[in-house]
Amino acid sequence: MEFFFQQVTNGLAVGSIYAIVALGYTMVYGVLRLINFAHGDLFTIGAYLGLTLLAATTITDKVGGVLGLLILCIMVMGLVALAGTLLERMAYRPLRESPRLSAVVSALGASIFFQNAVMLIYGTQFRVYPHDILPRTVISIAGVDIPVMRLIILAISLCMMAALYFFIQKTKIGTAIRATAIDQGAAKLMGINVDRVIAIVFMTGPALGGAAGLMVGLYYGQISFTMGWVYGLKAFTAAIIGGIGNIPGAMIGGLILGLVEALGSAYISIAWKDAIAFGVLILILVFRPTGLMGERVAEKL
Repeated sequence: MEFFFQQVTNGLAVGSIYAIVALGYTMVYGVLRLINFAHGDLFTIGAYLGLTLLAATTITDKVGGVLGLLILCIMVMGLVALAGTLLERMAYRPLRESPRLSAVVSALGASIFFQNAVMLIYGTQFRVYPHDILPRTVISIAGVDIPVMRLIILAISLCMMAALYFFIQKTKIGTAIRATAIDQGAAKLMGINVDRVIAIVFMTGPALGGAAGLMVGLYYGQISFTMGWVYGLKAFTAAIIGGIGNIPGAMIGGLILGLVEALGSAYISIAWKDAIAFGVLILILVFRPTGLMGERVAEKL
């Protein structure tokens, strides 16, 4: 059973990263009915910005491991949020009244632009994160050995998910976002600045994606300019499993996907990891086409 629970903790850590990235997809879809194909590349930008800031500021050496990591995470989130804002202004806002296909093509173009920009700036080789930022110690809980790094990533991810849920459900801006997701026209009549709401969505989702990119760099130790495609696809799958447009659904979908991958890799074969994950997606969509928590459009977000 110890081996099983070790795989569960691994699955929860990886799944929490999927969930954070999936939140970006589901927020944009909930408000604009648009799949932001460039979201995975914003995740990649977060990973590379984290590495750059680590080298440029040596923040973790100056203020300590965990506190330095939190400051670094906030800096990365701010910069990626800025990139998300520019993306919305330049690639999506001018096409808001155009046919939906135009926005989809623009999203694909933005994805290619970001990926190639990262490649030109950082090169095609894998980049390696420092190994001494956080302790690589392992603690034992009820006979289960768990790396401290895994617990830190899981804790940060859960805090982010809880904060986003509170932001959407309990704040005035969150209420405006939910109202815009239900009916943009009615929201305008109620005095809501829809452009501002959409801009906030494009700041929040990319900020979470950037934080996830940083955590992947810290967790696995290396990053590449194509990593956004794989993680973006997995996160998009997680959003569909949970019911795209539904924030709790994206969280649950990410955790389920991480657990399925971890247990499938451990008990069947790591080569079948992706096949098992997408097999679960197919099964869920066969029996529940709207995803596990998908509801009527008016009840999403």
